Amino acid sequence: MLSLRRDRFAPRVFLRFSPSSFMASEFVQSAGVLQPRRLPLSARAATMALFFVNGATFATWGIHIPTVKARFGLSEASLSLAMFMVATGAILAMKFAGQWVARVGTRRASVQGGIAFGVMTALIMLMPTYPALLAVLVLFGITNAGFDVAMNAQAATVEANHHKPIISSLHGMFSLGGMVGAAVGGVLLELGVPPAVHCGGMALVVMATALCAGPLMLPDHVHAEGEPAHPTTGRTLFVLGLLAFFGLVGEGAMYDWTTVYMREIAQSPEAVASAGYAAFSGGMALARFGGDFARGRWGNMRVLGASGVLATGGILLALLWPDPAAVLAGFALMGIGAANMVPIFFITASRLPGVPAAEGIAAVARFAYVGLLIGPVVIGLIAHRSDLRWGLSVVALTMALIAIMGPGAIRPPEQR
Repeated sequence: MLSLRRDRFAPRVFLRFSPSSFMASEFVQSAGVLQPRRLPLSARAATMALFFVNGATFATWGIHIPTVKARFGLSEASLSLAMFMVATGAILAMKFAGQWVARVGTRRASVQGGIAFGVMTALIMLMPTYPALLAVLVLFGITNAGFDVAMNAQAATVEANHHKPIISSLHGMFSLGGMVGAAVGGVLLELGVPPAVHCGGMALVVMATALCAGPLMLPDHVHAEGEPAHPTTGRTLFVLGLLAFFGLVGEGAMYDWTTVYMREIAQSPEAVASAGYAAFSGGMALARFGGDFARGRWGNMRVLGASGVLATGGILLALLWPDPAAVLAGFALMGIGAANMVPIFFITASRLPGVPAAEGIAAVARFAYVGLLIGPVVIGLIAHRSDLRWGLSVVALTMALIAIMGPGAIRPPEQR
C-alpha cells in the first residue's frame, strides 16, 4: 500500500511504495483523513498535454537553429556555443529544480514552469545581439529544466493514482509533440511566417496549456512521518543516474549522427539519408506508446533488460551490416529499445523511500543531460581519429551496460 505523510521540516513531496502493490492504494489524505480516491481521466489528459507542448516547443527551437545562425552570421563554433548554453542552463538548474518542485508542489511548479518556459521561448527570436541571445538561451534551458522535472514528478503522481503504468505513453506524447512541432514549423517556414511570430505563438500555446492543465492536475502524495530512507537509496540513485547517462549518450548519438552514418558509411542516396533519424524516432515513439502495456504485463525489470538487448542488437546490426536497409532496421530497433529506458529510470527514482519524487527525478535527469551533451562530442572525437563505426560502437557498449546493470538497479530494495 502507499503510505502517506507530511515531512515536519518542509512541505516536500515523498513517495513510498510497497513491493506488492505500488498502485493499489485507494485513498488520498485530505485534512488529515484518508478518503476514497477518485482517478479523473482529466488529470492524465492534462499531463499528456504538458508533455506534448514541451516536445513541440523544443522542436520549434530546433527548426530555428539555422535561422539563428543566418540572422547573426554565426560560425559553426559560435552556433555550437549557443546550443551549448541551453544544455548548460538545464544542467545547472537540475541541482535546484527538484528542491523547488518538492517545495511548491508539482501542480504549481508545472504551471509556473510552463509559463516561464513560454516566456523564454518567445524571447529567443527577439534578441538584438548574440550575447543577449546566449543569455536568453541559458534561461531557456533553466526554465525547461524546471518545467521538465515538474511535469515528470506530476506524471509519477498520476501513475501512482492509476491502476496501470502510464508514464511511457506520456513520454510518447513528448515524442509526438516533437514530430508535430517540427512538421508545423516546416509549414510555417514555407509560408514565410516570421520566426518571432512562430516562437511567440508557440509560447502562447505552452502558457495556455499550463494554465488550463493546472486545475486538473493531482495533488502530490506524502508518506508517513518518520519514515527513513533505505540504506541503499543513495547508491541506487547514483546508479540510476549513471544508467540514464548511458541511455542519453546513445539517444544523443542517434539525434546527431544517424544522417551522417547513412550518408558516409551506408553510402545511401541523399534522399534516403535523413530516413535514419526518422527510423529511430519513429521506433521510439511507437515503443513508448506500447511501453505501458509491456510494463504492466512483464514488469519494469524485464522490460528494461529486453530494451537494453534490443538497443544493443539494433546498433550492432547497423554497425556490422552497413547496407542502407539493414542500417534503417538497426536504427529502428535502437529506437524501440531506447524508448522506455528514461521513463523507467524516472519512475524508479520517484519511488525511492525518503527521497522527494521531484528531487529523485532531478538527480537522474542531471546525469541524463550530461550524457546527451557530451555523448555526441565523444563519438565525434573517436570518429575523427578512426571512423564513425568505431564512434558509434560506444553506443553499443552503453546499451549493453544498461541491459546488464539495469534490471538489478531498479529492483525494489526489499527484493535485494
